[in-house]
This record gives sequence, structure tokens and C-alpha cells, in this order.
Amino acid sequence: MLSIGEFSKICKVSTKTLRYYAEIGLILPSEINPETGYRYYAIEQLETMLLIIRLKSYNFSLEEIKQMIESGELYEEKLYVALTRKREDIRKQLHEQKKRLYQLECDISNLKNGKPIMSYLDDIDVELVEVPMMCLLSIRKMVQADNFSDDYGVCFGRLSGRIRKENLTIANPPMVLFHSNEFSPFGLDTEFAVPIKEYVTGTRDFKAGLCLKTVVKGSYSILSSVYAKQIKWAEQKGYECTDALFEVYVTDPSQVAEEDELITEVYYPVRKI
Repeated sequence: MLSIGEFSKICKVSTKTLRYYAEIGLILPSEINPETGYRYYAIEQLETMLLIIRLKSYNFSLEEIKQMIESGELYEEKLYVALTRKREDIRKQLHEQKKRLYQLECDISNLKNGKPIMSYLDDIDVELVEVPMMCLLSIRKMVQADNFSDDYGVCFGRLSGRIRKENLTIANPPMVLFHSNEFSPFGLDTEFAVPIKEYVTGTRDFKAGLCLKTVVKGSYSILSSVYAKQIKWAEQKGYECTDALFEVYVTDPSQVAEEDELITEVYYPVRKI
């Protein structure tokens, strides 16, 4: 048996933390002296404590760790599934960190060369175009920003299924219209749409008319900057927004290997003031 102090020293976990873990039922002392209240841990519990430490290093919550430890016969299976999911999460985080690092290096380079940190906005091109009327088959719903990619896949999956089932003809690449005037805790009023040639139940006419257009090659992270540039362009040239902003996905994000291959058209409907 090991005293709580010895157990703490070996595992490099404070006695305060061990008492908290006992409170929440994560790892209990093997024995508590009823007279002194001293806590003792079995040698075999070292492995459990080391497992807890390792899973914490992967950013599992204490509740998640507890559920895995208590899963009995399904322990190995649940642990495998949880670790596999965590691996994907970490890969995504690394990918995002690499993008941030690249952006940071660009900002440092610009400042070093005497350029403003926001000078990249000068490279965003804006043109005035007339967008013809389209017939849209769409799904409109409130979408939380964090769930956009999931809703994108689900909604366009449903639309594609109907197009195949009814043998409809796609006229242009898929698009998303943002109808919200401002950010809301309930999400953004978003319309996932596919332009088709036929008029069927649920379709609607969409005529954006005069629009500012920007073609973006690469990551979607720049889209907010594109809208900022378009709004500034409109104000300087004497135009105002008339309808929902929308994006046209020339390349399917599920079909490209790298973000650099993405091509997105960003539209900002306007009229002359």
C-alpha cells in the first residue's frame, strides 16, 4: 500500500487533486484508516492514475475519463473509439494552427517590409456584374456558425438526393445565401440552394441583379475580409446593399485535397444610391 503522499509523489499529482478525484469518484483510495483518516492507495492503482494523466494530456474531460474507466467489458472498445475521435480533433487543430502560423509569418513579413498588417486587403479584387435570374431549389434554416460545415453537408446532401430522384438538371454550382441582417445567438438565417433548370414544387425565382463579385481562391477564412472589402468599395463608389449576400461554391469542398484548390465566388447585391 502507498500513502497518499507517496502516491502523489510517484504520479506527480498533488494530494489536493487526488482528494478531488476521490470526491468525483474518478479514483478512490483503496483504504482509509477510520481512526486517522489517512488515505492509502494500492500499487495496482498506479496504472489507473497514469492512464488518467495520459488521457488528460489528450484534453479529455474528467467526466469523459471517468466514463471510459467505468465502462467495464466495453472499456477497450470505448477507449479505441474515443482515442480515434480525439486524434481527428488534434489533426484539425494542428491544421488550423499551421494556417495561423502561416498568416502570422505573412503579417510579420509585411510589417518588416514596411507594409500595413492589413495590406492583404489591397489584393482582393472587386468587379461590378449583372447576375441573371435563377430558379433555386433550396433549404432555408437557422444555422449556428460552429455547425455550418455539418449543415452544409446535410442540406446539400438532401438537395442532391432530390435532384437525382426527380432527374432535375443543375444549372449552376451550389450556393449559400445569408439572409440575416446581424449575428444572432439563435444562428444565421441561411439558405442552401442549387440552381436548376426546371420549376418544381419548392423552387423559387432568384434575381440578384447588380452585384459586386469577388473570386476567392483558397481558404474560406478570407471570406469575411472579402465582404469587408466589398462593403468599403460600395461605400466609396456610392452603392448600397439590396439583398442577401451569397457565395457560389465553384469547387466542391468535399472533392478537393487542399484548401488552395477551393474556388468561391462571393456576391454582394447592390444598387446605385
